[in-house]
Amino acid sequence: MTFSHAVTRAALSTAQLGILCLALACSSTAPANSERDVERDVKPAANPATKPAEPSVNPGINKTFLSPDLDVEHYVEVFEGESREVSAQRDAIVAALALSPGMTVADIGSGTGLFLPAFDHAVGPKGRVYAVEISPKFLEHLRERQKKEGLAQVEVVEGREDSVELRAASVDLAFVCDTYHHFEYPESTLASLYKSIRPGGSLVILDFERVPGQSSDWVLVHVRAGKQEVRKEIESAGFAFEREVPVEGLKENYVLRFRRP
Repeated sequence: MTFSHAVTRAALSTAQLGILCLALACSSTAPANSERDVERDVKPAANPATKPAEPSVNPGINKTFLSPDLDVEHYVEVFEGESREVSAQRDAIVAALALSPGMTVADIGSGTGLFLPAFDHAVGPKGRVYAVEISPKFLEHLRERQKKEGLAQVEVVEGREDSVELRAASVDLAFVCDTYHHFEYPESTLASLYKSIRPGGSLVILDFERVPGQSSDWVLVHVRAGKQEVRKEIESAGFAFEREVPVEGLKENYVLRFRRP
């Protein structure tokens, strides 16, 4: 072995020893890093994007409907009974919407699906109906109803408390029946509606008349905003007010129609 070969071999041995020491040092810190990685996997940090950016205007307004113990059959009787004005006049309401074959309609806060059969029929085989709901139990009921009644044009969509979760520019008309007062985050929800409605499309709000001294105590407590305030909020979201739609038989409710410019 020459002197140069001996030096080279010694240098390689030193380098190899250094690499071995570095590997041992890294392996000693690996468990701590791994534990942190596992902890992040098990307990991920909250995603700020999933939290509403605005404060609730009526905390707890949807508590009953979000409960896993919600009695759906009770609400089928309540929402679809003839004693409810909206249910009794549903044919007149649908007629006032002036739907046509091929349209895409979003039923926001679809609940038990009162309007779905009529909407499915109105838009025809080339149309689409989105049944948007945030209540897990109502969502389950809507999916069952869609299958049971063969509502081929209906698609059930799980919304959020601050978003309707519909694709941009995918809707010709959004219908919000006795649900606007359940918008806990109206600014964010209206912004999502604005995005989902096509330019020139419509937003129709049907809700309770709230007139102090005239409306029932239940309405005055449960419904946070009257017709004029609702109109102001929707116009502030970018919608253009078109008209109040008269519907024969409606005394407790009003119907406002807006356009997405």
